[in-house]
Amino acid sequence: MSTTASAKNGTWRNWGGNVAARPARQVEPASVEELAAAVRRAAEDGLKVKAVGTGHSFTSIAATDGVLIRPQLLTGIRNIDRDAMTVTVEAGTPLKRLNAVLAREGLSLTNMGDIMEQTVSGATSTGTHGTGRESASIAAQIKALELVTADGSVLSCSEKGTEEERAVFAAARIGLGALGIVTAITFAVEPLFLLTAREEPMPFEQVLAEFDQLWAENEHFEFYWFPHTGNTNTKRNNRSAGPEQPVGQLAGWFEDEFLSNGVFQVAQWAGRAAPATIPAIARISSKALSARTYTDIPYKVFTSPRRVRFVEMEYAVPRAALTDTLRELKAMVDRSGLRVSFPVEVRTAPADDITLSTASGRDSAYIAVHMFRGTPYQAYFTAAERIFTAHEGRPHWGKVHTRDAEYFAEVYPRFGEFTALRDRLDPERLFQNDYLRRVLGA
Repeated sequence: MSTTASAKNGTWRNWGGNVAARPARQVEPASVEELAAAVRRAAEDGLKVKAVGTGHSFTSIAATDGVLIRPQLLTGIRNIDRDAMTVTVEAGTPLKRLNAVLAREGLSLTNMGDIMEQTVSGATSTGTHGTGRESASIAAQIKALELVTADGSVLSCSEKGTEEERAVFAAARIGLGALGIVTAITFAVEPLFLLTAREEPMPFEQVLAEFDQLWAENEHFEFYWFPHTGNTNTKRNNRSAGPEQPVGQLAGWFEDEFLSNGVFQVAQWAGRAAPATIPAIARISSKALSARTYTDIPYKVFTSPRRVRFVEMEYAVPRAALTDTLRELKAMVDRSGLRVSFPVEVRTAPADDITLSTASGRDSAYIAVHMFRGTPYQAYFTAAERIFTAHEGRPHWGKVHTRDAEYFAEVYPRFGEFTALRDRLDPERLFQNDYLRRVLGA
């Protein structure tokens, strides 16, 4: 299986291997017109329609037994506007390709997540984000969107359009695939810049005690806590005047490939075979990565390869609730008898104005829990989710959770605005699937 989702014998599977679907047919449109025709034909045949990217979501957000739209041919840069400082890109373009093209043109996105395998539309539609004090999710950098709606028409929207177009823009930047199929996205870009990354181990209690200061002093702060230990690895990314000092090839291979992927993979296998060894492995793992500093262009600092397959749950809690939430999570793991072999990732985002963004209207902190693929994760995720929801947590739309429309109506002040728009754009629920029925209501 490649790094993307796969389709064998007509069955589609996601990257994490925890979701499978058997669509009635799969379509690879080579143009917006072909996509619109596929949508109209599906409606005539009484079939639901879903578009799928690289399958990096752990939920069944893209699963369907109807028509599965695969956007591999809808890729490439449509336009770079240096006056407006924007780039318009086809929806199926992988983030890694967009990043490479922008860098060649002396441009960059302001912020990004830590994986760049996803398509631009898949990443934005589910709310993919990195970490940032002032700079928010990838979707928050969108300036305009084009999508094919349920009647097969092409709708363009931005914050400058009519009242209806502005309403669509507010929602469709993180549209969950519920409002239409995104065909092109216009992102704000800026001149290419350098980031200096400083990675260093730090005790768990020290990070929590100094968290507000670490957040305030750094443009991008994140850390990983290793369950069963009092250890974390912190990362601060800040803009730099240079010079470029990338990680050396040998050091980069040792830290990023050998330790973070190779040895980590072996440690995961060992932990899965003998769960009792996990706390000892965690103590060794948490001390394996030493402090390092390097300076490079943004995507080489923000993103890293992820070759060890896992399943993930992530919740956004109010930033002020982060330290309490993490202490409760650590106490739960310590007393539970659970054996957790994957570090817990902590990031932040400022409030934004996107209807169903996990940071909509509130400064947020993200806590992501992972389990190695093939390991039972339900007990850990259920206990973690209980803690996150007690703090009015909002789950990442593309990661494992059990919440439903009733819960979302409570934690998203603009939830009704999104569902009303969906009623207007897709009254027959052409883009419906089981996941959307649960999270948005029938």
